[in-house]
Amino acid sequence: QLQASGGGLVQAGGSLRLSCEASGSPLDNYAVGWFRQIPGKAREGVSCITRTGNIPSYADSVKGRFTISRDNSRNTVYLQMNSLKPEDTADYYCAAEGPLFPGSRWSSLTDDEYNYWGQGTQVTVSS
Repeated sequence: QLQASGGGLVQAGGSLRLSCEASGSPLDNYAVGWFRQIPGKAREGVSCITRTGNIPSYADSVKGRFTISRDNSRNTVYLQMNSLKPEDTADYYCAAEGPLFPGSRWSSLTDDEYNYWGQGTQVTVSS
């Protein structure tokens, strides 16, 4: 089970850190992705990270502003969001896929490649 948290209301230029905490299974066997969705629009891949945590990927729209990381000792993946823009406003979801073999370099920004999803956390960026 995945639990996303950390959303809120922030002014443009501000920062938020989202957390995705897993319970029931060790998250270190899974690749994790962050996605966002605006009502009425398709879900967009934002960032993802391999199970080892050494290969992050980002959508072009967030490169240089967002940073994904994982703390396997806490069974948690983070999304640090800096320099937030109004267009970052959305519901943010984390997803996991696995278990993957040790050393796997797989992760994906495509939502249908993930089988495990948490509930969303809302991020609102005011101008």
